[in-house]
Amino acid sequence: MSTISIHDIERDLAGFLHRVEAGEAFLVLRDNHPVAEVKPVANHAGKTRPYGLAAGEFTVPADFDDPLPESILEEFEGR
Repeated sequence: MSTISIHDIERDLAGFLHRVEAGEAFLVLRDNHPVAEVKPVANHAGKTRPYGLAAGEFTVPADFDDPLPESILEEFEGR
């Protein structure tokens, strides 16, 4: 992991972000003291989630799509 000062980031923010986008991770320093760790976000675009990913994790109650009780509707509507 590379180190970079806040001053260097401020001087060339676009260049810094290009390096992060390219996969480089940084330890950000202020006065030679670590302040933050910056790393690229994992790109999951285009990857489909597997079918049944949460199978068996929860059950939907039989009354799931029944109308809400009047008292709850009143709270939603601010009455």
